[in-house]
Amino acid sequence: MKTLIAALLIAASVPAIAQNTEQTRIAITGGRIVTNNGAPIDGGTLLLNDGVVVSVAPGVSVPAGYRQVDATGKWVTPGVIAGISQMGTSEIAGNDSSNDQSARRSPGTAALMLDVALNPDETSIPVTRQEGVTTAIVGPAPGRTLFAGQGFVLSLADGTTAPLRSRAFQYVTYGERGAELAGGSRPAAWNELTNALEEAQRSMRGRSGDRDQSQDPRLTPEDAEALTLVLRGAQPLLIRVDRASDIRQVLKLPTMYAGLKLVLVSANEGWRVADEIARAGVPVITLGMQNRPENFEYLSATMSNVGRMVAAGVKVALGTPDLDASFQPRNLPHYAGNMVAQAKLPGAAGLSWDQAFASITRAPAEIFGLAGHGVLKPGARADVVIWSGDPLELSTQTEQLFIRGVPQNLESRQTQLARRYLPGRDRTQMPEAYRR
Repeated sequence: MKTLIAALLIAASVPAIAQNTEQTRIAITGGRIVTNNGAPIDGGTLLLNDGVVVSVAPGVSVPAGYRQVDATGKWVTPGVIAGISQMGTSEIAGNDSSNDQSARRSPGTAALMLDVALNPDETSIPVTRQEGVTTAIVGPAPGRTLFAGQGFVLSLADGTTAPLRSRAFQYVTYGERGAELAGGSRPAAWNELTNALEEAQRSMRGRSGDRDQSQDPRLTPEDAEALTLVLRGAQPLLIRVDRASDIRQVLKLPTMYAGLKLVLVSANEGWRVADEIARAGVPVITLGMQNRPENFEYLSATMSNVGRMVAAGVKVALGTPDLDASFQPRNLPHYAGNMVAQAKLPGAAGLSWDQAFASITRAPAEIFGLAGHGVLKPGARADVVIWSGDPLELSTQTEQLFIRGVPQNLESRQTQLARRYLPGRDRTQMPEAYRR
């Protein structure tokens, strides 16, 4: 009887295994393939197998065993990567109980790991996935001190329950906000930042107890230990900074601490010191849409900021550093499209189409060392989007999306509600509470 049951179970499992193998072998044909690794391929074939790209080639040639997906007249690209975001950690920004971005009363700061707060059921995740975003860099916000803690990398694949990469970077705020948190001035913020790194350096050398009593690093031993990852170069140090003079000051850090990998966030006046940023080899993650002097940190804000930095040789990725509801990572393709439009204005500086698309795909992957992300080439991660047209155009829609070669559900609570209330819908089929 046991042998018979085992045989039946094996027999029942064979079709399921075959179906799963077929599902992972996908040939996307006929579309305009943007590889980010060379010129686009019109009418090409993209082969995906076991979660990676097998080949990208012109012409339609589908090997046996591959399920064909016809993308004729469509655009096929790598998935969008949000350079910085709050995905999965802030269901409602204005409600403290559902917002884990900031720990305003915690004794720990740099040691905090944001990934433990990941909520894979957050409603913004499927909404963002619908707009072609397959990966998000998720960062914290400062609380008690200018050190906010460690962010993570998140795959937006349906069913994801754990980060793609934990403890991916350390996040710090400088400028006006950092000055406020450090005691009221930029000198206080600089003192806190460098004292903390010095404390971490002593910890790394095995002398964590050798504390200079003339300094107050405001760090717990756990925070100091966490910052050793930054000094070793195991974690990039992301610093939120905007004013040109503050950027110059922050650019001193890699010369003070060998191995430190600095990344600037926001940098709304970055264009004013673009040559210095480029010479330092420091990348920038910014929204790119700030064109008003809303405070004294960026009186020189301009929509030409990104274009001027890229022209100077700075690697720039687009992201959404703020929790403001209007700045959501789902809009990143449209923000990149704005950079293309900016290049067409008299006297303005923007990006070419290739540069703009790279800023939401290849550039963030390179900044965070995400090998195989943001490109379509043999061996790359099979995160692929099929768009109805040019992905940087506002009217374009995501038609199909694959993460690690697996087709993704493009449903969300919003699409379900939209269908419920479509004109002409049979109202008798609605739940009792919705009948009118």
